[in-house]
This record gives sequence, structure tokens and C-alpha cells, in this order.
Amino acid sequence: MKVLVIGLGLIGGSMAIDLRSTRKDVVLLGYDANEQHLDAALSLGLIDQKAGLQDAASVDVVIVAIPVNVSLKVIPSVLDIVKDDTLVFDVGSTKANICKLISEHPNRRNFLAAHPIAGTEYSGPQAAIRGLYKGKTNIVCEVEKTAFKVQELAMDIFNDLGMRIRYMEPKAHDRHIAYVSHLSHISSFMLGKTVIDKERNERDIFDMAGSGFESTVRLAKSSPAMWSPIFEQNKDNVIETLEEYIVNLQRFKQLMESNDFEAIYREMEDTNRIKEILEGITIKSS
Repeated sequence: MKVLVIGLGLIGGSMAIDLRSTRKDVVLLGYDANEQHLDAALSLGLIDQKAGLQDAASVDVVIVAIPVNVSLKVIPSVLDIVKDDTLVFDVGSTKANICKLISEHPNRRNFLAAHPIAGTEYSGPQAAIRGLYKGKTNIVCEVEKTAFKVQELAMDIFNDLGMRIRYMEPKAHDRHIAYVSHLSHISSFMLGKTVIDKERNERDIFDMAGSGFESTVRLAKSSPAMWSPIFEQNKDNVIETLEEYIVNLQRFKQLMESNDFEAIYREMEDTNRIKEILEGITIKSS
């Protein structure tokens, strides 16, 4: 099976690692707009050889793992040249725009819109790790628009990688992911910015930063090149989540100003039930 991986960072690189370990007959071709990433992927053994976008015409599978704004240009071009039975799937964090863009493409049946809920705060080929997708949820959108034979190949690959499948409409996906992923990244970025701005005047502040700060700000280490386009593509949903978040922050501030710490206690106690929710998700995943 010949696979072309477009985008050789954490997501594409980790998928290449696991494909190599689960499919002994796989030949991995790689393309990345960053030549240094391409060289690193080759030297690390993530891919067998360098390739170009034109090689999509001769492979069995194309994995698109690039920023979502670039995907809007690349995926239609790839679909223009693929074979009848080639599987093309993306792994981007927004789905509505790409599904709408290619809805009338002659080779729409070759495409599967997917979003594995997996990753770390690191980027680049060196960040790729084995087993990144094991036990993770993979959101698949508009599966009914993908040819059945192509679907089967995709599900075989996802199963090999150890992912659990959930089906969702593109707009619902983008709305939900704004709450559980996009908002948390913005919160982390802005917490980091707040502390950095303060640290310019108080040099000792990071000496007091403990594990709580580190875990909360971890996502601020994520790649702006990947996340800025995500916020742009999911702008309306992200703004909605931000408005609700800001309302909660303002309420907390008002309670502080009025010395209503009993209400603050109740707010925190009510929110504590998120432990039960997250523990339930963990149990289902195991």
C-alpha cells in the first residue's frame, strides 16, 4: 500500500510511524512545504522517500495533515488527480468549510473528513510519537458521501491505529470542538500572555510557578501556525464560546469585588462535577 503523507509534523508523522508498524507492506511517501521538515522526516525514518503533491495521482492513500486554511487549497487539487479507488482523508480540527468546499467535486466520493482527537503541545517531525492515536476518538463527518470501498479502507486504517470512531455532522463538530478544544487553547495562550506581560516587571514570578501553572499553560506552547488558521476557520463558534467564557469570568470577578465568597464556593463546587464527567470518559475509553 502506497501512502502519501502531506504534512510531516506531530500529527502526520505520528500516523506514519503507526502505519509502518501495523502494515508491513506500506510504502510511505512524504511531502511538506518546509524542506527542513521533509529532510528531518526522511532522516528519522518517518517516510521512505520525498514526494510532491503530484504523486497523489499514483498512491492508494493520501493523508492531509496540514493547517486547515492550507487544506482548503490542497485537498481539491489532490482530488483532481487521484485514482478512482484512492482514499483521501484529512485530520484537521475544523470540518464545515472543507466539506462545503468539496461538496460538488467530481471525486467527492474519494474523500473522508476525519478529526482524530489526539496531539501534544509540540510540533514538527521530531514531535512524532508511536501510539499517539491508540484509544483516542476519531470524529468522522459525512461518511455517507464517501464511496463504500474507500470507507472500508479508512476504517481498516483507523482500526489499525487503535482509534474509536464517532460520527458527526460538520457543523455540529465545529461547534462542539470550539468548547472542548479551541477555547482551552485560547485560555492557555492568554494566561501565558498575562503572566509574561507581568513578568516583564516582576522577574521573580516564574520562580513561583508550580505544576498547576505548568499544566494550565501547557497548550500555549502549541504552534501558532496551526492554531491561528483554526480560529479563523471556526471564527463564529469560537467567538460564541469566548462570549460565554467572558461572562463567567466577569461574574467571578464581580463576586470577588462584592466579597461573596460563599457564592464563589458554590460556583466551584458545582463545577467540581466535571471530575465525574471526565472520569466517565476515561472509563469508556479504556
